[in-house]
Amino acid sequence: MTLFALLNHVLNFLAPALWLALLLPLASRWAVRSKVKKPSLGLQMAVNFVLGLLVLGLGLWFFGRDGKMATYGVMTAVSATGQWLMLRGWRA
Repeated sequence: MTLFALLNHVLNFLAPALWLALLLPLASRWAVRSKVKKPSLGLQMAVNFVLGLLVLGLGLWFFGRDGKMATYGVMTAVSATGQWLMLRGWRA
């Protein structure tokens, strides 16, 4: 495998977690308006990115390949739960 092909595979593996980590905090700021103090946008994005990478890695290990819709569904649920916890959704 060439270096370009390896880089292409790695970036395509990371892309779903990156996009979800970027868009979820922005959408939650628009959708959830509460008086509770929120963590910084960068911290929310970093936490969601790490959670997404963990789920993608576990999905790759469990299924033996990436790109399974079950993995993407779990990644979305875990990231949304993490976002809800960071925004203290139970207080809203």
